[in-house]
Amino acid sequence: MNKPIAGFSKLSKEEKINWIAEEYFSTPSAAIALLKNYWNTDEKIQKLHDEFIENTITNFYIPLGVAPNFLINGKYSTIPMAIEESSVVAAASKSAKFWSTRGGFKATVINTEKIGQVHFIYTGDVSKLDLFFVQNKAKFFNDTESITKNMQKRGGGILDIVLKDKTNLLPNYYQLHATFETKDSMGANFINSCLEQFAKTLKEEASTYELFTTSEKDITVIMSILSNYVPNCIVRAEVSCPVEELAEKHILNPQDFAERFVQAVQIAEVEPFRAVTHNKGIMNGIDAVVLATGNDFRAVEAGIHAYAAKSGQYSSLSHAKIENGIFTFWLEIPLALGTVGGLTSLHPLVKLSLEMLKKPSAKELMEVVAVAGLAQNFAALRSLTTTGIQDGHMKMHLNNILNQFEANDDERILIRKHFKNNAVSHSAVVEFIDNLRK
Repeated sequence: MNKPIAGFSKLSKEEKINWIAEEYFSTPSAAIALLKNYWNTDEKIQKLHDEFIENTITNFYIPLGVAPNFLINGKYSTIPMAIEESSVVAAASKSAKFWSTRGGFKATVINTEKIGQVHFIYTGDVSKLDLFFVQNKAKFFNDTESITKNMQKRGGGILDIVLKDKTNLLPNYYQLHATFETKDSMGANFINSCLEQFAKTLKEEASTYELFTTSEKDITVIMSILSNYVPNCIVRAEVSCPVEELAEKHILNPQDFAERFVQAVQIAEVEPFRAVTHNKGIMNGIDAVVLATGNDFRAVEAGIHAYAAKSGQYSSLSHAKIENGIFTFWLEIPLALGTVGGLTSLHPLVKLSLEMLKKPSAKELMEVVAVAGLAQNFAALRSLTTTGIQDGHMKMHLNNILNQFEANDDERILIRKHFKNNAVSHSAVVEFIDNLRK
């Protein structure tokens, strides 16, 4: 039976690995060897990675690929993508090439407003709280000047603070709802520092406010935290062309294809079971670029999926139409990204990815990420409404199956030749390998 351990975080990395190996593995030496095999041989880089998180024992590799030929707002880009799923990078590249000869992708940042809130409990007369806030609003700004000074120099800072009465949701529940502009940084630490100062100012000023009774002065701050839901930090990406220009190898009847494509999107708009998978495909592209550029993909995921449900029902993030003979496909999504701070100045491959993108501003990165999501969605829907999704996906997945069964070079040649014109499935590949080896 496994035993708990005290003071694990104080052990050296070697000691942590040895304890885990002895405690959980039947062959400890093999586990230790595997973990050490993934250490970086450059001690400086390994130390950097060790300090990104706590209790590091090794590195967990995810491939970093690139999707070239993206024509975005008239300029070509090669987009870095960090992802473990086969066919994603290939699909993005295929979409990029397709649209590069049809006008490319258009992307526009609509707004960059971010949000933070101080959640508090106030038991008293709401009209007195309203008056207190009006009289002290300037104080909230003044007390955060030391925090906002550098951000203001870059053109950012606190945009506004409002008092929100949420007592219809919970008894005595109120918010200080603040909006921010954080320029090229994602801004989480900046926003949270401002919010904690707001909370401090709120309690201090309330404790001496002459119109409050003794109980009203005792405001209880529950928490002060930014929101990853940023419905006013929006980017739009779109593609469009005359319907007849959609024609290509697998699209012999472009009008029929365009109509089927629009119908597929409409199904995702009204059917949540389809919308979740539809949007997952979009996130394949978005997350891969967000991860490659050192941004927080969990925050992005949470915010985007909340936005997909803003109507009260989970729905498609992308939309399509045919109007006056023009096919248009687009999405609008909330994205809070940064190109300075955090891992962007620490992780060597993040720095490389950003340099590959020509050191974009946060707005430019928002555009690239949105385009990657739209490209991925287009590729998926094109496959679904023409050849089917499994044909291309399983052929890309073939490598994984070959690696799983440790196929040698000669076997790989014969297997690839056979499945060039035959349907790929896990069972079919395994059967073919078995027959080869017999």
